[in-house]
Amino acid sequence: MSTTPPPGGRTRTRTADVMTAIRARVASRALIAGDRLPSIRGLAATMGVSPSTVVEAYDRLAAEGLIRARRGSGFYVAASVLPHLALTEDRPAQDRLVDPFWVSRQSLDAGASALKPGCGWLPADWMPTEALRRAVRALARAEDALLTDYGGVRGSPALRRLLLARFAEDSVEASPDQLLLTASGTQAIDLVCRFLLRPGDTVLVDDPCYFNFRALLRAHQVRIVGAPYTPSGPDLASFEAVLAAERPRLYVTNSALHNPTGATLSAQTAHRLLNAAAAHDLTIVEDDIFADFEPEPSPRLAALDGLNRVIRIGSFSKTLSASVRCGYVAARPDWIEELANLQVAANFGGPSPIAAELIASVLAGGAYRKHMETLRRRLTQARRETVEKLRGLGVEPWIMPRGGFNLWCRLPGDADSATAARAALADDVVLAPGNVYSASQSAAGFMRFNAAQCGDPRVMPALRRAIETARRSAG
Repeated sequence: MSTTPPPGGRTRTRTADVMTAIRARVASRALIAGDRLPSIRGLAATMGVSPSTVVEAYDRLAAEGLIRARRGSGFYVAASVLPHLALTEDRPAQDRLVDPFWVSRQSLDAGASALKPGCGWLPADWMPTEALRRAVRALARAEDALLTDYGGVRGSPALRRLLLARFAEDSVEASPDQLLLTASGTQAIDLVCRFLLRPGDTVLVDDPCYFNFRALLRAHQVRIVGAPYTPSGPDLASFEAVLAAERPRLYVTNSALHNPTGATLSAQTAHRLLNAAAAHDLTIVEDDIFADFEPEPSPRLAALDGLNRVIRIGSFSKTLSASVRCGYVAARPDWIEELANLQVAANFGGPSPIAAELIASVLAGGAYRKHMETLRRRLTQARRETVEKLRGLGVEPWIMPRGGFNLWCRLPGDADSATAARAALADDVVLAPGNVYSASQSAAGFMRFNAAQCGDPRVMPALRRAIETARRSAG
């Protein structure tokens, strides 16, 4: 028998074939709620498989809730089958308001065939999957406790040691009591918000900024104000004016390869920003998730400040795996102690020990550095090629980033990016319109593109049609 996998996926098992056949009969209403399924031996003979294969398939379908076992009687279609079938047909709601949640849900819930030039992660074949597989195999030989127990409050000692060494390379001096592992980078920000903010507080963000900053802050019921972002960091005159007038409690930003613009904070802007923060008692959250994409390190607020009023967060979801979630937060020791207590209350312990050890295993070898070197070269080429294609459609980049995959671009004429994004869904293409990033709603003519996700030849024709639709709508 051939062992060559079929196109587009892993080898189908006989158990999966049996499960697919039963699901199809239920979906077509050939079997309805309460009907008895074929006997194990009868279905085995019909499908040419062993009785043990049918037993395994029935057990799995029962675990899913599609069927139920009755002692001494056999298997029956479950009474609650309709909700089960509805789950298998989940699709993102396309007619909802185009806001920060819209982009997230379109990207996360899109089908396997969808194109995602607006998403915020790399294609699977750009990631170090072989290194991850080796780490998974090593975990299978780990002690039982790693596979079954809760994580310690501060997280894996091995990963924390590796992170502290990496901090030192970035000139961020931190002691072990200044570092806490979290379930993700997003959870790290959420913990900080729980600790420092109360409903009604004011938080300053860049305009534009990462759209999920806005979504998360909305969930904390705070007031969001923005300062315009420039190619070298926030516009300092506007930044200082907001500090004086609004007295924000927190400022949330990316320093390295800013999202969505791809800009880099300059040393001069960093120093003036920290001086203004000190004068107005402002705490800064520096999201450093894109740091490893930089060809050379840029100024870090956490390094200049010494983790006094700057809180550094990050994760490896962009460079290693978004499936293996683990983040971190570095801050003052007394704040870390309080954040650890909050993590216990919200998560009962630190991040998954399996996820943390897997990431530590990949970081400890040479595979990660080689992966990032290859990734930086590959992204340089992807950015250049994508910008050339976009310019052919009249789409112009705001700047040419020095690293990463984000391209912040202006659409031609008076095309509205939200209208274009809705139109692109007809071609099963997910785009990221500008105003989801803008606190002032002043970026309707902009769109963020992921250079690594723009290589498919179907992307640009779909984008052209979407822009034409948007321009007709505006005219």
